[in-house]
Amino acid sequence: MDTKETQGKILYEDADHKFIWLGCETKYRKGAVQTMQYLIIDKGRGVLLDPGGVHLFSQVVTAVSRFISVDKIDTIFFSHQDPDVSSGIALWLGITQAHIFISSLWLRFMPHFGIVDFSRMTGIPDKGMSIPLPSGSKMRCIPSHFMHSPGQFSLFDERSRILFTGDIGAAVFEKEEQETLLIEDFQKHIPLIEPFHVRYMASNKIVKRWVDTVRLLNPVILAPQHGAVYTDDKVELFLNWLSHLQCGVDYLDRLF
Repeated sequence: MDTKETQGKILYEDADHKFIWLGCETKYRKGAVQTMQYLIIDKGRGVLLDPGGVHLFSQVVTAVSRFISVDKIDTIFFSHQDPDVSSGIALWLGITQAHIFISSLWLRFMPHFGIVDFSRMTGIPDKGMSIPLPSGSKMRCIPSHFMHSPGQFSLFDERSRILFTGDIGAAVFEKEEQETLLIEDFQKHIPLIEPFHVRYMASNKIVKRWVDTVRLLNPVILAPQHGAVYTDDKVELFLNWLSHLQCGVDYLDRLF
């Protein structure tokens, strides 16, 4: 990956709105889950998506600061509860006045992160909700349950038509493999995504239901939390591949 790209890249921009990939870890750590964070800026106010774990906190603060002052972050969205997504939540509440959105299923676990004040937290209901932006546009929380978390949401930014997918679409790169921000050849990308999706996604019935929902949104970009970003024809290629994937309980006999 080009060194400049590790510093972040604007995926969409108009006069009032930006959708920004904040960069990635430049140091490969064997056995660790490498993550990507995203920032939406709307009318000068910030929305942070899956800001990550404690060990990445200072790095993500620096990345955000390249584009906006941290005190202008009003909203933080967590797709699910995994530590690589949310273990830095108390730190972010400490340095911002942001309101947190996370599945209502996970609110009861917040005291284990050291959080006892729920006044800045909203539990997303199972069927989703919309989050308004200063420009009048909206972000839509799209149910993505059991992919892989029992309480998970994707986030669709209506203005840019970018869908932040969380773990869905995730790729796992090995050290010797060349990482790229944007997928160039989907067929070559399949070996990087298939093992993860086969094991972590609950079943073909679940993934097909999600694909049917996403196709109604007609996103132009799929931005996952791990791996690389799907653009142009790669969006439909991935959705078609995922809708036919046998995964999870479809392979129950392999696990017992």
